[in-house]
Amino acid sequence: MKSTLKKLVRSTGLRRQHVATARLCCERNLLALFGRKRPRSVGRILCYHSIGQPQWGVNDVSPARFRRQLELALNAGFRFVHASEVVRSGGRGKELAITFDDGMRSVLTQAAPILAEYGLPWSMFVVSDWAEGKGPWGPEVVLDWRELEQLMKMGAELGSHSVTHPDFTQLEPQRVVDELGSSRRVIGERLGITPTSFAIPYGQSLNWPAQAARAARDAGYDVVYAQAEETRPADTVARTFVTQFDGDRVFRALLAGAYDRWEEWF
Repeated sequence: MKSTLKKLVRSTGLRRQHVATARLCCERNLLALFGRKRPRSVGRILCYHSIGQPQWGVNDVSPARFRRQLELALNAGFRFVHASEVVRSGGRGKELAITFDDGMRSVLTQAAPILAEYGLPWSMFVVSDWAEGKGPWGPEVVLDWRELEQLMKMGAELGSHSVTHPDFTQLEPQRVVDELGSSRRVIGERLGITPTSFAIPYGQSLNWPAQAARAARDAGYDVVYAQAEETRPADTVARTFVTQFDGDRVFRALLAGAYDRWEEWF
């Protein structure tokens, strides 16, 4: 049976990425229809990645859809604040924060102008090696330190997203320490700020072992951002991920809590 299935997958040109993408699309739309929604008395933090960089796959949201989502939220009476404000106060039920992971170029070229047009605050979490030009992505994909400094001058909050964007469950203890401490140190050296917030790469409950949580505290991080509201690791702050499949219906359901137990996986 397994052999037959493998032959079918090969013959149709399917790959694991294709299957995962189809699953994600189906889940997002089904949960929009049938997911549990509930009144909310605290703020919500949204997590984006790129805005108009298709190579980022399911995590890329088009500029037109991003603008549309901001307008949907504003028209529904939401007030946008920095993520740090939601962490500090818990936020109110109609408060939203926008964050971006990875330090993608489109945040500068696409997202930032749209956010500035609406006068909205936002935050970004930086992979320090990528900003150094040491990662797998070139300057056409990720921002460098000069550009990140430009975003800070525009009002963006910056935090750490590790040195190399690893899955922390796969790391030896010393590597965990290095990924957390070195990224914080390098960001401080390059930008003149020492971040106290950290966003977990991949962000899911299984990507953050207890030893990483301890190492983050020891490294000087006060806040660690994860993913789903109801499945996140202890002592982390939840964010709600936004994907390329999130049209109006899905985005409204997202704001209503339909994805508070949903985690992206590949």
